[in-house]
Amino acid sequence: METIVNKSNIPLQKQPIFGRSSRLYEFFIEKSVAAVAFVSFAFIILIFIFIFREALPLVLGRATDDIGHVGLSRLFSLSWQPVSNNPAYGILPLIFGSLKVTLIAVGIAGPIAIFAALYTAVFAPRWAKELMKPCIEILAGIPSVVIGFFALTVLASFIQKMFGLDYRLNAFTGGVALSLAVIPIIFTVAEDALSVLPKSMKEASFALGASKWETAAFVLLPAAIPGVFAALLLGIGRAFGETMIVLMATGNAALLSPDLFASVRTMSATIGAEMAEVVFGDAHYNVLFFIGISLFVFSFSLNMFAEFVVRHFLIRRFGGKTR
Repeated sequence: METIVNKSNIPLQKQPIFGRSSRLYEFFIEKSVAAVAFVSFAFIILIFIFIFREALPLVLGRATDDIGHVGLSRLFSLSWQPVSNNPAYGILPLIFGSLKVTLIAVGIAGPIAIFAALYTAVFAPRWAKELMKPCIEILAGIPSVVIGFFALTVLASFIQKMFGLDYRLNAFTGGVALSLAVIPIIFTVAEDALSVLPKSMKEASFALGASKWETAAFVLLPAAIPGVFAALLLGIGRAFGETMIVLMATGNAALLSPDLFASVRTMSATIGAEMAEVVFGDAHYNVLFFIGISLFVFSFSLNMFAEFVVRHFLIRRFGGKTR
């Protein structure tokens, strides 16, 4: 409330600018936001319940196929051949393939995105920053199927000719294609982490005689490590759960090989390729939902780790707290 003084020098209460209708409007907006957040959380819980319900027969050992029960012990084998006279549901090659493609993608996208963010936040003039940042972030809006089609028709042939490979589609091709989808995510978060650093850090470094590159490499980048680490974790989660790019560019052979140029089959690509063809309720159907649970748990755990551990590290590093 503000007060005004009349000619008699008697303080009078000034009426609030916003009346009762404004308070009702704010109350409505607040409750609407809370309702949207609750519905979003409820949908996530319901999705997880549905996936777990479909995989429950496998977890309880009730799923059966032509050769007997399909328990968790049969899942951790080295062969994935669900459609055969002797079905094999080993998900280890699928897990290994997902990790291999993810590491290739993040290994390529991480340095490119971090150095691009460092250049944009520290070295680039204003006009270049206003041009580069939107252009890189536009990559996040390109559909995955478009990147996968580009990898299938152009990138695969280019990599085959460059390395003299026998096969066009392999883990390396899929990782390179997947890095195109990961770069904008890592870049955006890392650039934000570098941009919010106080200017006093840069000015103090310059005052001590450090050059611009020394300031960027030894002052700003170490200070932004928590944000950069969070960006890498988000990039890993994005790459691990990608479906269309790896489905079109990796060869889809469930091989457990350390060779970067061998074909692989990822967990998400397996679900995308086989879910439409399985018999409802059979063992293969339950195994695919179990793979879906594994992907959900991995992505959720990674996001929780990035949210709580990195934030705790930030508080300890910059907030002055010891616990």
